[in-house]
Amino acid sequence: MELFDGIITIKSVTFLMFSVLGIAALGYILGRITIKGISLGTAGVFLVSLLFGCIFHEELTGQLMTDIKDATGDVVDKVTFVDSALKIVDNIGLILFVTAVGFIAGPNFFGNFKKNFKSYVVLAVIIILSGGLACAGCIAVGRNFTDLDSDEFTALMTGILSGALTSTPGFSAAKDAAPDFQGAVSVGYGIAYIFGVLGVVLFVQIIPKILGADMAKERQLLRAADTKSDKKSKEEKLIEMDDFGIMPFALAAVIGIFIGSIKFKNFSLSTTGGCLLVSLIFGHFGRIGKISIMPKNTTLKVFRELGLMFFLIGAGVSGGAKFAKYFEAIYFVYGIIMTMVPMIIGFLFAKYVLKLSLLNNLGSITGGMTSTPALGTLISTAGTEDVASAYAATYPVALISVVLVSQFLIMLF
Repeated sequence: MELFDGIITIKSVTFLMFSVLGIAALGYILGRITIKGISLGTAGVFLVSLLFGCIFHEELTGQLMTDIKDATGDVVDKVTFVDSALKIVDNIGLILFVTAVGFIAGPNFFGNFKKNFKSYVVLAVIIILSGGLACAGCIAVGRNFTDLDSDEFTALMTGILSGALTSTPGFSAAKDAAPDFQGAVSVGYGIAYIFGVLGVVLFVQIIPKILGADMAKERQLLRAADTKSDKKSKEEKLIEMDDFGIMPFALAAVIGIFIGSIKFKNFSLSTTGGCLLVSLIFGHFGRIGKISIMPKNTTLKVFRELGLMFFLIGAGVSGGAKFAKYFEAIYFVYGIIMTMVPMIIGFLFAKYVLKLSLLNNLGSITGGMTSTPALGTLISTAGTEDVASAYAATYPVALISVVLVSQFLIMLF
């Protein structure tokens, strides 16, 4: 994307800052409301962001618009300063959240992953394949009731799948595989993303209620499956680069962004995958010689929550604008199907076939569904950050699988 040719005004920046902070304030108030033990939590920010995008779409698109040009110099799209700035807010939030999760999960991850490697891989593949089959079924049935061209409808449905699984890499892969129908992919993604977020957030809260789970007992079961070692000496004094551990956090994020940008035959780990991988390694080792590369727990908790908030605001406002413009009830229904089918099949498979404990199961579901917001909710619901290990274990496999499935669907149909 090119730099803006226009002047970024104080009014534009003020509008952006006021919007982000106002959405955050109202979102946390909404998320605090609890009905029969179920609340939106941080996802309340996402809901307010969606409403904001729907209501103030005209104000957003009316500010400092610039042309987006392709390699030949032709104008292919237009974007505003606020739209681009919100995308930056989205990306910064994702980097903060995923990097914090990697550090939190790092000390437990590799031992847990080694012990349950097959389970995590199989579960992630089962979840994504179930979503892909649900999408294929919707395409086969829905193409008989649409006025869209067959290829355009397939692109739209693949966009719905990536939105239902809240998968940005899958979204990008679908756009690359359908260059003539990128608009349709974007519309599908924007419509399905809403339930893709809220559906998993509610699922990880409702299931423990339905099962009457004893969270204290479930936390014990989760720790029993954890191979974290406490044998490291607590007496040794390590050199801290700063009081909060921001330096190693920033270093892990920078290296992760670089690794995520490396492409191999149109596939990359993406910023999310790169930051997660590097922070997992940093969190696992915790030190380089006598230098600590592990941020303070308080720092990680703040960055995790702040990152999730920014991510939901950036994605929510953009999604709300698309939702208002392109919404059709049947597309929303397709999105619900593509969210619920893989989530339910994955949960039942993990429970009855893999015999995973409840919190390990739900943590794996959030990773398999590539649902960043749901992990934040699950941590609050479970009362422990140990669930992040299961998320981190299934996420990379799901990431690769959803990219491949998205491309395959467009090739097949």
